[in-house]
Amino acid sequence: MKTAITELFNIKHPIIQGGMHYVGFAELAAAVANAGGLGIITGLTQRTPELLAKEIAKCRDMTDKPFGVNLTFLPAFTAPPYPEYIAAIKEGGVKAVETAGRSPEQYMPSLKAAGIKVIHKCTSVRHSLKAEQIGCDAVSVDGFECGGHPGEDDIPNMILLPRAADELKIPFVASGGMADARSLVAVLAMGAQGMNMGTRFMATKEAPIHDNVKKALVAASELDTRLIMRAIRNTERVLKNPAVDHLLEIEREKGAKLKIDDIHDQVAGVYPKVMIDGQMDAGAWSCGMVAGLINDIPTVKELIDRIMTEAELLIRSRLTGFLDGDAASKAA
Repeated sequence: MKTAITELFNIKHPIIQGGMHYVGFAELAAAVANAGGLGIITGLTQRTPELLAKEIAKCRDMTDKPFGVNLTFLPAFTAPPYPEYIAAIKEGGVKAVETAGRSPEQYMPSLKAAGIKVIHKCTSVRHSLKAEQIGCDAVSVDGFECGGHPGEDDIPNMILLPRAADELKIPFVASGGMADARSLVAVLAMGAQGMNMGTRFMATKEAPIHDNVKKALVAASELDTRLIMRAIRNTERVLKNPAVDHLLEIEREKGAKLKIDDIHDQVAGVYPKVMIDGQMDAGAWSCGMVAGLINDIPTVKELIDRIMTEAELLIRSRLTGFLDGDAASKAA
């Protein structure tokens, strides 16, 4: 399948594996790349630029296909050494960067000078237009269904994607609720040029995370996520567990007076405990509503091949069948 996204990133299939904390290691990024998608190493999971350079080299040893790096831009008072991380990306020969969080505007000249294609994650049309204005090559449009931070507008993809298609000139992919061929065909119909999957890629054999996490995703339904940190406008969608229940109790008690320090124990340092050690109740960790569509743990190649095969069947058989049926009824 050829779209503006496959052309932009020189990949076979219009499927991107988004950056995920303590999930986006070389093993997963290389598996996605080898299967024809765009795999992404999560930059800030690597504690230093030097460690990121090593992870890029490791991924390079595992695939000869294009892959990218995610850089999430945090508030200035906690800002990592971004110029050094970008230098590691450049020196590693990486030509695709997925940016998220705050605007990447101040780093765009450096990225563009290195010939790097930038796709920025946005949860609104206005932010997508800003990304286009500052020179991003593409946008990942995240609907309210997504795991992690869905923004504060609460707009689901059935509305957000057509609105983005109406406004944007650069290509975009859909993120949030993406799981299978139905997801891909639907978002293509709404104007996207591909899809970004996060939670779904966690439930694959190559995902370098604890089996407890994968089993939890298979067991979960679409009703098992919760929204936390709404009062401090840092909304995050996470999988329900006892720690999250306790966090929500604190939020109800504090109300509008809630501060991040009040829930520190439920959100700080959680990801290594969950993703590496398998401590499922260690705290709040990001998960999309798409968990309700995850029923197995295939290899990355099996998942991507299945999506692309079934997408072609949906387009060529089911959708054109509706038109063929209409023509036949008119003839009759």
